[in-house]
Amino acid sequence: MTDLGPGLVYGLCLLASALCAGLLLRAWRQSRSRLLLWTATSFVFLAINNLFLVADMVIFPNVFLWPWRQAASLLAIGVLVYGFIWEAEQ
Repeated sequence: MTDLGPGLVYGLCLLASALCAGLLLRAWRQSRSRLLLWTATSFVFLAINNLFLVADMVIFPNVFLWPWRQAASLLAIGVLVYGFIWEAEQ
């Protein structure tokens, strides 16, 4: 029997970040707050990061996806920091 624990945790992290992105995008559509848009975009990239994590660790364990995961997380943090700076200047 295989160990399902790590795959389950990775999948739940993907689900949580995708759900947060969806809820933030829905709130942005209602209020049109730019800070919500920056945060939602960041969570979209975090969900992509978690998708690469699931693919790397569970689906394709022999494929090296670490650079793609790091690029997605760097984009997520970069978008969030840029959005915070942009909103602080406004």
